[in-house]
Amino acid sequence: MEDRYNSRDPNSNLNSLIVSAPLFTGLPETVVQKATSHVVTRTHPANQVILLENDWGGSVYFILEGWAKIRTYNLDGKEVTLNILGKGELFGEMAALDEVPRSTDVITLTPTTIGSMPAADFVQLINNEPLAGVRLAQLMAKRLRQVNRRLRLRESDSMSRVADTLLFLAEGQGKTAQKGINIPNLPHRELSSLSGLARETVTRVLTKLEKKGLIMRDHDILCIPDMGALERLIV
Repeated sequence: MEDRYNSRDPNSNLNSLIVSAPLFTGLPETVVQKATSHVVTRTHPANQVILLENDWGGSVYFILEGWAKIRTYNLDGKEVTLNILGKGELFGEMAALDEVPRSTDVITLTPTTIGSMPAADFVQLINNEPLAGVRLAQLMAKRLRQVNRRLRLRESDSMSRVADTLLFLAEGQGKTAQKGINIPNLPHRELSSLSGLARETVTRVLTKLEKKGLIMRDHDILCIPDMGALERLIV
């Protein structure tokens, strides 16, 4: 399903979703309207490939609803999940900025609505609005810190690595609920790829965490009642 987003329609639900993206925080409304005037939205089912590695990029993408994963492969041909992105996140910006092919695949994990902005509009926004460049730099810094933290924990025990993976997801896109912070109850193979652990190990650790009351699982949702308690497991 495809819609053309009208940034001048104050009643559009997509209006609030687009402008909630961190890239646009603090920018004048007229600037946001101009930058998003050519945004096209599409709704995708779960497990659909949005981008493929080595594709040439003509657009930058914003997740308006849902979750997607950034994927690549190691030298042995094994799939590696680099990141999980949720509402408000963008992807495809690197190919737009340095005009080279895509470096990773992007696949939806849940039914996902994505807005695509022409690369030329994105580059013009970054060139003309210093604050937009600052927001983009902040996003890159956040992602780099996340990668560094995960690399430091590669030699830690399995409990630490699974706990850190859950915290990584909660800090990135967790939603505050009555009982704690909610994140999607992702398939164990995705948590396995993110943590670098065997799927069986991830399943075993999640069961232990649930028995201790540190997580609660209910169909599509995984709730973390106490982020601090989970953080204290990391050694």
